[in-house]
Amino acid sequence: MSDEIVPRRPQSPVYETDTPVRYETDGPVAWITMDRPQFNNAQNSQMTYALDAAFGRATDDDAIKVIVLAGEGKHFSAGHDIGTPGRDQLVPFDRKLMFGDHTTRPAAELLYTREHEVYLGMCRRWRDIPKPTIAMVQGACIAGGLTLASVCDLIVASEDAFFQDPVNRMGIPGVEYFAHGFELPPRVAKEFLLLGERLPAARAYQFGMVNRMVPRDELRAETAKIAHELAQRPRLGNWLTKQAFNHVEDLRGKRTAMDAVFHMHHFAHAQNDLVSGNSLGGLDGKGMAAANKKQAGES
Repeated sequence: MSDEIVPRRPQSPVYETDTPVRYETDGPVAWITMDRPQFNNAQNSQMTYALDAAFGRATDDDAIKVIVLAGEGKHFSAGHDIGTPGRDQLVPFDRKLMFGDHTTRPAAELLYTREHEVYLGMCRRWRDIPKPTIAMVQGACIAGGLTLASVCDLIVASEDAFFQDPVNRMGIPGVEYFAHGFELPPRVAKEFLLLGERLPAARAYQFGMVNRMVPRDELRAETAKIAHELAQRPRLGNWLTKQAFNHVEDLRGKRTAMDAVFHMHHFAHAQNDLVSGNSLGGLDGKGMAAANKKQAGES
């Protein structure tokens, strides 16, 4: 039966930290930092819910005017966690949106329910925060990392940063929060997804996907400078400006396009399960990383 409730499947993730997200303030600026550097800030549910709590804390604090999202270590984020010891896709969490418990759902309904909450739903929730948000990106910004950067109002990148969504290797047409067609020209976006190659920060800057590009050792100072400048603007003015642009994007079809691609994304997951018994087409974090490095000419 399609409405069957199934027993929870056992999963025992090994978390390397109890605090995968750091929260710090510098005057009117909140710095939210993903802190799993040994796994290139791969996003498991533990981290995703911690990010939501941090964004909520910054939103609730009237002293905070601007929010910066960062990643500790060499890379901003390698994407969603598909292979670390802390992978926890079968672990129930205290849900923040109006979706059921994915861990008791059978077959394709499990991922469909989970990703409505932790990926598409939360990204939309964070996009609508009434305060300016800035992604400070260094190194790799891959797949799920790209969704986090895309949610933010501004992106400041280091010269060695790159963006990538290589999930076509899995037979999947892009990540859950599908902003590509609104960040890049159509043929560039198609190339980006079909080939799954790295998009260097310099090229992303040329297309307007990145606002500023600086040497890595200047990245934090440049981001802080912009954040503190924004913090001097009127609170309501910042919020209304965000609303205006978000409204224009939605009138252009951003929300409905994301809904459509989200369903294509999950059709691909279901097809993979039927064909290979694995929703990711048999690939995991190590396999994807090796394929990405080989494509980039790295050992």
